[in-house]
Amino acid sequence: MRSELDKFAVQNSIVHMSTDIKIKKGLQLKLKGAASNIIKRAPQTNNYAIKPTDFHGVFPKLLVKEGQSIKAGEPLFYSKYQDKIKFVSPVSGTLKEVQRGAKRKILNLIIEADPKQSALQHKLPSLENITSDQIRELLLESGNWPFIKQRPYDVIAHPDTTPKAIFVSAYATAPLAADFDILLDGQQEAFQTGIDVLAKLAPKVHLSVSSKSDSFLSSVTNCEIHRVSGPHPAGNVGVQIHHIDPINAGEIVWTVGAEDIANIGRFFLNGVFDASRTIAISGSPVTQPKYYKTSIGASLSSILDDAEVDQSSPLRIVNGDVLTGVTSSGEGHLSYYNNTLSVLPEGNRYRMFGWLPFVGSSIHSMSKTSLSWLFPKRQYAPDTNMNGEERALVVTGEMERVFPMDIYPMQLLKACMANDIEKMENLGIYEVAPEDFALIDYSSSSKIEAQAIVREALDLMITEVG
Repeated sequence: MRSELDKFAVQNSIVHMSTDIKIKKGLQLKLKGAASNIIKRAPQTNNYAIKPTDFHGVFPKLLVKEGQSIKAGEPLFYSKYQDKIKFVSPVSGTLKEVQRGAKRKILNLIIEADPKQSALQHKLPSLENITSDQIRELLLESGNWPFIKQRPYDVIAHPDTTPKAIFVSAYATAPLAADFDILLDGQQEAFQTGIDVLAKLAPKVHLSVSSKSDSFLSSVTNCEIHRVSGPHPAGNVGVQIHHIDPINAGEIVWTVGAEDIANIGRFFLNGVFDASRTIAISGSPVTQPKYYKTSIGASLSSILDDAEVDQSSPLRIVNGDVLTGVTSSGEGHLSYYNNTLSVLPEGNRYRMFGWLPFVGSSIHSMSKTSLSWLFPKRQYAPDTNMNGEERALVVTGEMERVFPMDIYPMQLLKACMANDIEKMENLGIYEVAPEDFALIDYSSSSKIEAQAIVREALDLMITEVG
């Protein structure tokens, strides 16, 4: 297999000179509780869950029933409007429960894992001679296709489209986010294989890495490497797309997470769906923040117990980073695309004049009314207090300070709220995703839910424009 892989890599290898991207606008939030460089195998858990809500716009149609035995990699459901796209089990075991919400909406598929794991094995053609059609078919059949998202709209890629490029961001700038140099350590062969395979599906693959990275990522072949520097959101793939090859009307690009590239690579090495996840457990209440190797959908309780989280006061568990993650319970499960689990003190206390951060350097604020600007290197331990309510006041120029795209964010948000499709198109709706507006949610004195507004607007564009 190794010699065959070498031939495949040499045959398809394209080495590009790296280019630099320097982002100046944005904000680097320095929070206490960043994960140390320690990587540990997560404690064994019996329960795993796949959440259809992790896949925006997907309406699941079940292929299994409660009590049914399933193998790792066996399809659990498919997308109602794209039946080619299958979603598979991360482990072998028994489908213990299908949890439903209002109108029988499927919320969770709970799988009780077997003590001894077994996986569905796929027959692979020779990597040296594999075609793009074979790669596409194998990604769909094996359940690896959901790893691939598309812009515009930030949804799972349509399997019948061909993108003008594939973008991979291996540079994380969000607060307490996992460091990809640590996360991908020891996964060089799988990562390179994933890049080589996906390079057959698009004219070009772009890989963005930290300008300070000294890992193997800087020497990956068969892609164009971009060394990125700057504050958050410089690590967002949308920002990188904007500065490398912006999306015009009618164009499509694909995006794939860095660890998902390695998972795809491992599938094409051994024929088995790989649900591996390396996550950073971080936050000021975490006594021993570190990295854990686990699987998609793993139960969070055992991991949180091992990380020795201080539970002397109420906590907020966030599936993801603190700007874009989703609130979860300690009994919840790891979301499909997450590499970060953030823990914050719950903001359930009242502070007099909470709208005015005049209390010195204990609270971070971009406003000069706080003294935090005098301490640029200070680390903070924020809670989830909003420190005010939504206001009908928008400060001109405030959003632009943290939005490093050649787009007018305030005007775009207004067009989104008015459902004005023509204006949204003219103002750049095709280039953005909700995560690109996360810092606006944090820093804007109006406290509008910018990410939710953009997500609703993108859904409207899918319905009206397609």
